Amino acid sequence: MRILLTNDDGIHAPGLKVLEEIARTLSDDVWVCAPAEEQSGAGHSLTLHMPVRLREHGDRRFSVTGTPTDSVNLALRKLFAERKPDLVLSGVNAGENLGDDITYSGTISAAMEAALAGIPAIGLSQAFRDNGRSFDAALGWGNRVLAPLVNMQMAKRTLINVNFPALPADKVRGIRVVRQGFHDYARGSLVEGEDPRGRPYYWFGLDDVEHTLDHGTDLEAVADGYVSVTPLQLDFTHHAAIGTLAERFAP
Repeated sequence: MRILLTNDDGIHAPGLKVLEEIARTLSDDVWVCAPAEEQSGAGHSLTLHMPVRLREHGDRRFSVTGTPTDSVNLALRKLFAERKPDLVLSGVNAGENLGDDITYSGTISAAMEAALAGIPAIGLSQAFRDNGRSFDAALGWGNRVLAPLVNMQMAKRTLINVNFPALPADKVRGIRVVRQGFHDYARGSLVEGEDPRGRPYYWFGLDDVEHTLDHGTDLEAVADGYVSVTPLQLDFTHHAAIGTLAERFAP
């Protein structure tokens, strides 16, 4: 099995090393193509107004001067022109990607790009709270989560979002397959300041984030100490509204 690894934290991120360790329990044919610099919050952005560059860092290891989407796109077109990967893994992100955070996530967007190309894709993220910045849960549970998924026939234009709780591996309570949750707050905080030239600047923060822990969601599962596994789809159509909208435009 050929596996492509990517992320949004950059080629030198600790979480990418963790993902490599997990991936090598599944296959010897592991490739890396990740952004050269951190791209957290880049979402599904694609670089169109400047060239991107591909740099080799050793055998089957590359970086791209662009976004996570650029990294997957360029890898598929340039590195795998003859034979595509069988699986794309994105992560392990430094911080959770739960609820509607996935709309901002470069980690999930990299997996989306692979799914659009018809390749099975999984995004993985490690929550950080009382555990500092430990990837212990991801290291201890990564193989247990991925092993049942790697040979699964995923539906077209779907992907899987995995989040590890902020716990030591031996404290994780298990794995839950759950739906995506949603937040119930005005998005984060806004820090205002002034630069040395006297010009104002603004910095988005997340210090006042609160979650709605509805039953059966990824937010609840991770808060309860479980690894969350959530299937996502790229079809954003609200099918139930099609009939109602059609009636609005009926002659």
